[in-house]
Amino acid sequence: MADRGVDLSALPKEVRDQLAELDLELSEGDITQKGYEKKRAKLLASYIPHLPNVDLSLPDVQLSPSHSADPSPSPEAPGPSTSSASKHHRAHRSGGARDDRYRSDIHTEAVQAALAKHKEEKMALPMPTKRRSAFVQSPIDTCTPPDTSSASEDEGSLRRKAALSAVLAQNLQSPDYWINRSVQSSSTSSSASSTLSHGEPKTQPQPQLQPAASVLADVLAHTRIGKPNCKGAPVAVLGVCPGVPVNSRVSTKIQQLLNTLKRPKRPPLSEFFLDDSEEIVEVPQPDPNTPKPEGRQIIPVKGEPLGVVSNWPPALQAALARWGATQAKSPALTALDITGKPLYTLTYGKLWSRSLKLAYTLLNKLGTKTDPVLQPGDRVALVYPNSDPGMFWVAFYGCLLAEVIPVPIEVPLSRQDAGSQQLGFLLGSCGVSLALTSEVCLKGLPKTPNGEIIQFKGWPRMRWVVTDTKYLTKPSKDWQPHIPTANTDTAYIEYKASKEGTVMGVAVSKISMLTHCQALTQACNYCEGETLVNVLDCKKDMGLWHGVLTSVMNRIHTITVPYAVMKACPMSWVQRVHIHKARVALVKCRDLHWAMMAHKDQKDTNLSSIRMLIVADGANPWSVSSCDAFLNVFQSHGLKPEVICPCATSPEALTVAIRRPGARGAPLPARAILSMGGLSHGVIRVNTEDKNSALTVQDVGHIMPGALMCIVKPDGPPQLCKTDEIGEIVINSRAGGTMYYGLPGVTKNTFEVIPVNQAGAPIGEIPFSRTGLLGFVGPGSLVFVVGKIEGLLMVSSRRHNADDLVATALAVEPVKTVYRGRIAVFSVTVFYDERIVIVAEQRPDASEEDSFQWMSRVLQAIDSIHQVGLYCLALVPANTLPKTPLGGIHICETKQNFLEGNLHPCNILMCPHTCVTNMPKPRQKQPVDVGPASMLVGNLVAGKRIAQATGRELGVVEDQDLIRKHQFLSEALQFRAQTDPDHVLYVLLNAKGVAVCTATCAQLHKRAEKITATLMERGGLNTGDNVVLLYPPGIDLIAAFYGCLYAGVIPVTVRPPHPQNLAATLPTVRMIIDVSKAACILTTQPLMRILRSREAAASVNVKTWPTIIDTDDLPRKRPPHIYKPPTAEMLAYLDFSVSTTGMLTGVKMSHAAVSTLCRSIKLQCELYSSRQIAICLDPYCGLGFVLWCLSSVYSGHQSILIPPLELESSLALWLSTLSQYKIRDTFCSYSVMELCTKGLGTQTEMLKARGLNLSCVRSCVVIAEERPRLSLTQSFSKLFKDLGLSSRAVSTAFGSRVNLAICLQGTAGPDPSTVYVDMKSLRHDRVRLVERGAPQSLPLMESGTILPGVRVIIVNPETRGPLGDSHLGEIWVNSPHSASGYYTIYGEESLQADHFNTRLSFGEPHTLWARTGYLGFIKRTELLDASGDRHDALFVVGSLDETLELRGLRYHPIDIETSVSRAHRSIAESAVFTWTNLLVVVAELSGSEQEALDLVPLVTNVVLEEHHLIVGVVVIVDPGVIPINSRGEKQRMHLRDSFLADQLDPIYVAYNM
Repeated sequence: MADRGVDLSALPKEVRDQLAELDLELSEGDITQKGYEKKRAKLLASYIPHLPNVDLSLPDVQLSPSHSADPSPSPEAPGPSTSSASKHHRAHRSGGARDDRYRSDIHTEAVQAALAKHKEEKMALPMPTKRRSAFVQSPIDTCTPPDTSSASEDEGSLRRKAALSAVLAQNLQSPDYWINRSVQSSSTSSSASSTLSHGEPKTQPQPQLQPAASVLADVLAHTRIGKPNCKGAPVAVLGVCPGVPVNSRVSTKIQQLLNTLKRPKRPPLSEFFLDDSEEIVEVPQPDPNTPKPEGRQIIPVKGEPLGVVSNWPPALQAALARWGATQAKSPALTALDITGKPLYTLTYGKLWSRSLKLAYTLLNKLGTKTDPVLQPGDRVALVYPNSDPGMFWVAFYGCLLAEVIPVPIEVPLSRQDAGSQQLGFLLGSCGVSLALTSEVCLKGLPKTPNGEIIQFKGWPRMRWVVTDTKYLTKPSKDWQPHIPTANTDTAYIEYKASKEGTVMGVAVSKISMLTHCQALTQACNYCEGETLVNVLDCKKDMGLWHGVLTSVMNRIHTITVPYAVMKACPMSWVQRVHIHKARVALVKCRDLHWAMMAHKDQKDTNLSSIRMLIVADGANPWSVSSCDAFLNVFQSHGLKPEVICPCATSPEALTVAIRRPGARGAPLPARAILSMGGLSHGVIRVNTEDKNSALTVQDVGHIMPGALMCIVKPDGPPQLCKTDEIGEIVINSRAGGTMYYGLPGVTKNTFEVIPVNQAGAPIGEIPFSRTGLLGFVGPGSLVFVVGKIEGLLMVSSRRHNADDLVATALAVEPVKTVYRGRIAVFSVTVFYDERIVIVAEQRPDASEEDSFQWMSRVLQAIDSIHQVGLYCLALVPANTLPKTPLGGIHICETKQNFLEGNLHPCNILMCPHTCVTNMPKPRQKQPVDVGPASMLVGNLVAGKRIAQATGRELGVVEDQDLIRKHQFLSEALQFRAQTDPDHVLYVLLNAKGVAVCTATCAQLHKRAEKITATLMERGGLNTGDNVVLLYPPGIDLIAAFYGCLYAGVIPVTVRPPHPQNLAATLPTVRMIIDVSKAACILTTQPLMRILRSREAAASVNVKTWPTIIDTDDLPRKRPPHIYKPPTAEMLAYLDFSVSTTGMLTGVKMSHAAVSTLCRSIKLQCELYSSRQIAICLDPYCGLGFVLWCLSSVYSGHQSILIPPLELESSLALWLSTLSQYKIRDTFCSYSVMELCTKGLGTQTEMLKARGLNLSCVRSCVVIAEERPRLSLTQSFSKLFKDLGLSSRAVSTAFGSRVNLAICLQGTAGPDPSTVYVDMKSLRHDRVRLVERGAPQSLPLMESGTILPGVRVIIVNPETRGPLGDSHLGEIWVNSPHSASGYYTIYGEESLQADHFNTRLSFGEPHTLWARTGYLGFIKRTELLDASGDRHDALFVVGSLDETLELRGLRYHPIDIETSVSRAHRSIAESAVFTWTNLLVVVAELSGSEQEALDLVPLVTNVVLEEHHLIVGVVVIVDPGVIPINSRGEKQRMHLRDSFLADQLDPIYVAYNM
């Protein structure tokens, strides 16, 4: 460990001390790195052997202050190897050989050793990808460093930086090396979180992954190659573009993640899934090697008797009265100003007279004689800042004298202060309506504009009373305060925050208060007239008990050093002890630590006057180190080792135990070195072998005089522990709290506990109070405390202490990354167990790599030392964690922020894969070997009908002429043009709602004829050629369609490319043109220009377009003849569509199918010539095309056409059209409905004022090919109910590729019904109907009434046998309007047969069915249909192609997405897909970018809780990134391809470990 040629252990002691101190300063942030290096170089300059070019700047090693550098001196040279602390104590201690075990910085070494061990087997963790613009931290100089005090008061040994093992410092190879290695050889390593990350820094160039082939092979090795896609002949998959390198950034990271996840988890998961829906959680089997307590049952421990002293006062007020009268000049309290100089001294005379005045004022001057505001026994809040102890003392004693009950609380700083709401709960439960405060404090409180104090959040109404002396009235001559002998009435209420954040008031009776002061006087041996320096908060706990109450009882002179003074001048309390020769000092570890850091300025301080240095948080296991280090530094200043007195306290039991001041030379108090493993099982085991996972604790002395103590089990009935078991300390004493004021229920469980023995019988009558402290009784009845109940984290039935975890995290070289005192550790319950979360404040100058490295190391250290996995580790910007009034971290508020997504981390690491070990076992699919007969019989025996449903009969057409005319749509149009030429069929609206174009029957016929003539002249086409129609939504498109029918060519409608986004939209157009082998393109002039433009040439080859004909200004010509197909089975048109899985499929629609479909819709919706319908849909494929182009010509009704794009510039266009034209039936898409819901939801009042009225709408049908979006349709109905929209109007349709219209809610038939199904069963491909509101229930709405002429049956996709009622299976359909097949280039007959002409394996073998590729079920309802039979409802669950197979279960992406979108208010939209068995969640962030990382834990939690899946990657993107098609469906596969090709420009990508 030589420092570049300097042997540090050979340096003189003072130089070593100075070096150690420098390291401390650096770790605390009191000195910059530059200053540190400068000072260090100066110190070492004279000791450096002169070597050429020695660079001193960076230390390899940082030394701990109490411990010299040479770790293992050779036996011949027993040099300065032992720590200076242990040198002093050698004489008093036995077992010198194990002496180094007691060194308090042992923990830091343990952590470094653990990390070094992991170093050898390390593996690269993928570093999260962050967009550079996000989270720009403010420049360092503007960031005020946060307080280094802490919530856990950040104890201990930690305070020092141990010698960091050199192993860690050497040869960290470049990140590229690790990434390459992890991608090429997917190395595995033993422990799940033993990962040492060198995630690639953003600035580095892409690592050169040598042979791309090997990477691909590796990627493929992890890819589950599934069976070929069963739906849609893959005409062309819009997959990864050929130009995308597979080793792009995202893929590499995912590969790293996969490698990381391949390592075995610690508790191995069981293999098989027991298929029982109740059995969700895997219960880990108990480990036979778990240590169990073996001792005998503990015997209650008795404190020494409480002595009776003749002159003890009968009540505390009596003591004040006595000193006020007899010792009026004697000083009671000295307060300091902010610089640490005395500000004023309050004498006992002044204290008495002012308290008397206040008591008189409170009782007589606040109200009238007959109606006083305060009665004795009322509760009053005391709101005073710590910096003004004098006012607080007067107020406290004034209340005691007036016999009102003081409730001291913190000064609220703002309306939204951390914890102010909980304080409101306290004031409410104590019935407080009056607050006393000082004039200065009142001025500082936040006010409303008219000068009144604001109503704090959650507070009752308060009256504020100022208690400065000038406002008090001198009591009249005859008035005397009533000072009764102490009794059981409440004297004061001290607030206490519970683990959940609730603030409760512990009531302390007058007798308890007095007895406690007597017990403290006896235990601490207080004498009259002593001086005490108090650094603690005088409103509660030790600061109140010693510094305000016991001190007055013993006429002690108290010097208070407020927190603000300590921050400005950390040595102030030591100086006060020196100046006043104080006998007693009351401090916390933090104060020891601060003084130690600042002591170099004070050469002449002398602490020999101290007989008792009370360490208030000595019960914290990490206090040992602070005490040792302080003694180490100040022993030379006269501090005696035996005066350090740690104590244990609790708000309920007050002082539990305190170490009595020792006599000089007596043996030093005890220490215990315990095994962390044992502690986690609640058992005391002395740690002998594995020094890394040991905890050193010091005793907190003996229990208080007059008390009785037991140790009971912390959970379940209060059973006495065994002697070697850790439990909760319970106390019976007259000197404890009596109840939680106003909360009788909670009081009983805490203040009235009767311990029971092993057999469960009570051990006596006396009630004990729970202290909330966990500990045990050591030899000689010494009390040891190892933690608090509120810091207890129970993970998989093992206990971990939050403070221990903080200590371990801090021992991981935190200097560069985080602030010492600003770490919060808590647990959140996710998926039936507690999960540990650590949140720390990151220094502004820490780089991304530093932080990530630190986080990975913390994971390893905690894994290694505590054997527990962390769930989440988050770093937030400096100064952003909620603070408690005294500068610590408000843990509950931090946890609340974490769960609500208000933490705004700048770095986050989630490790659900390593720490969630109770996942259900993956399900194994059973082989399907049930025969048809047993299946059929089974269904019928079980009373289940076969699940099938049929629409109405298509019926016989009344007029034979009509059917002949309408056998072909082209004939129908000609017929209408002759019989009713002026009837308007179509009206096209623009964004202003103006009809820009109309078409009567005759006009449409003539326009079609012009197009036909042109096609015949210019197209050079043969009958049956395919012609692409490239038009914006409008009447031109309809005319061109009929023009093609007249010419005998096959129209193919294609959505035109988006002029602003040609690169993305034109290739799809090109693909459809190529796949359909189109001979000609009909389009408009503007679009023709675009097709031939330069911009188009950038993305496609524009030289190879087929003939392009623009139909804008055609000459008036009639074709020589109009084509009539020889049979109705001939093709009418091709319907091309890109499915959500990115599959492009074209289906063939025959003339027969077209006319039956139109007839079916006509019957269902009762359409005839006098009707008007409004259509707001895209007219390019599916039912949208049918309604836009075909239906009106067939049925003769008028269609008002609203292009959906126009809604973007005029949101209310569709709704105002419905109102203006009094439309009864309208058809729209989900995207239109969503636009209206989101965009107009808040404007209903305004629309109403404009006269918009939707009461005319009878049916509003959403045209879709997916599960009905119930939440959207419901919110649409609710929002526009005020505009007269009937709640029954909205319904949905359902179609698929094989059959464009299966269901459509028409005029006849019952309203669509809704059922609730169990999501757990759905994952197992079963339907279990549950009640509304059942946990894990999913509402499903019927997809509309089945169309006339359609038969639907539910089939098992594997066996192809029919299923029973309410069983989940694939929806098969038989109907005269099914498509006649896929239009493929290769004519894959097998798929054709499978999807369009398939037969059941049994039951009804002759019918031909088409497979929709959708899962659903049929349920017979109680409702009656038009014919009077019971109605069979079809429920669509989702597309088979879309489903995700994970852990052997089937998930529908929409269900996971619904949960994700609910997780945080800023998630606008989300999409999920899988990649090599990892679940990837992409969430669009609508809020500010600082919320991006808040989403990661919330998304992970919600998917784990609701779907029992671990998210592998969370990608946060900008709104609008998730691609959505014209039907409003998410294109998840496009998204997946873009993500893998690294084209998303995400805000943040988190790789969950």
